[in-house]
Amino acid sequence: MSAVVKRISPEAPLSKSIINPGDVLKRINCNPINDVLDYEYYSYDSELLLEFSGIAGSIKLVSIQKPEGSDLGIEFENYLMDNERHCANNCIFCFIDQLPKGMRKSLYYKDDDIRLSFLQGNYVTLTNLTRCDIKRIIKLRISPVNVSVHTLDPELRSYMLGGVKGGRGVNTLKILAKAGIELNCQIVCCPGVNDGQKLSETIEGLLRLGSSIKSVSVVPVGLTKHREGLTQLRSFDGDIARQTIRIVEYYGKRCLKKRGTRVFYCADELFFTAGLKLPGNDYYEDYPQLENGVGMMRLFITEFQAALKEISKEMSKDTLKNVGLNRTLNDSPVKISIVTGVLAGKYLTNLLKTTNEICDKIDWEIFAIRNNFFGESVNVSGLVTGRDIIDQLKDKQLGSGLLIPKNMLRAGEDVFLDDITVSELSGELGVPVHTVEINGAELLRTILKSRES
Repeated sequence: MSAVVKRISPEAPLSKSIINPGDVLKRINCNPINDVLDYEYYSYDSELLLEFSGIAGSIKLVSIQKPEGSDLGIEFENYLMDNERHCANNCIFCFIDQLPKGMRKSLYYKDDDIRLSFLQGNYVTLTNLTRCDIKRIIKLRISPVNVSVHTLDPELRSYMLGGVKGGRGVNTLKILAKAGIELNCQIVCCPGVNDGQKLSETIEGLLRLGSSIKSVSVVPVGLTKHREGLTQLRSFDGDIARQTIRIVEYYGKRCLKKRGTRVFYCADELFFTAGLKLPGNDYYEDYPQLENGVGMMRLFITEFQAALKEISKEMSKDTLKNVGLNRTLNDSPVKISIVTGVLAGKYLTNLLKTTNEICDKIDWEIFAIRNNFFGESVNVSGLVTGRDIIDQLKDKQLGSGLLIPKNMLRAGEDVFLDDITVSELSGELGVPVHTVEINGAELLRTILKSRES
């Protein structure tokens, strides 16, 4: 692989240079460019000397000046400019291993590339890094890095990751922390394996690594019904969930007192399983572990309530202003249906009950979809499939439209995990289907705007 230029943005500093698609970026300020990390690091400065190799082998030198940190505007044929590093582990809890056969090939690919951790937030195990890789991370100050920790016991981690390299990754984590590389960590908690006392020991070990540990999420293991031939694992129940929350809360309060931040957080699913209320908005600080399902529902509720307050202020006695509603409150009701996962269903239902004053001419109904595709223990909306929605709603009166959260679909596309498309879903159910971002304010305004249909 190499840094082959695909296109240059018209606004880029190089747009009027001698560089063409097909040219290869070789060096920046005499530093070899081997992959995207080199490119991001060495292109940061304001004065750059770029060396390209032309299609015919000619050398092209370009000197530019730009604002420090601004992008060069080059799109490369390969984002990483190198081969992606795949996962060589055999984790006992791996979700990909629990997928049914026959799905599209891309869903079975496991990445474990530290470059994607830095650039896209992927979590890595640190098991495929060489000494040179570690030195380079420290030299380039690649930070933050997102690490799947699970445990700091080398023997236990080797068992959980399915190989001796799992234990070696613990040492790598300590080297990076000592070098001041910021680390966001996750612990996939498996009852009877790394919970309880083992979880406390892991947290204690992370605390000893100091301020390099910026945040840690504790998430329950996700188990599908497709686990034939895999390690036997237990799902969380209410008691284990409450015990886990107590442990994490204990250390979170200690960190809050000592460092001014909790550091340790539980995923929303644990509170749901434990039958406990979600913590308030302040608890999650700046939501450092949002992508791990930590505080996602609380943020959604906060956004929804803020929008509700704002819209209520816009109301007059007879009409709703500035929310795209042109009909009077005397019009006949409009029905809108909303699809979500089981985890979010209860919260959404309670939220929408607070909107009666401004939604009194809108009939809404929440449909929390059971996950028959993966198994009912999987309860998050992002893993709901199109076929499950069709099977559970085909005989329902859905009204003028169906709203689905965007995270049910493949990024940038309109396809569910089971390859059902949004248009196919719409055709099967006989109603328009609209996707909504995972944002409480957008959901509220989308519901209100349904009256225009």
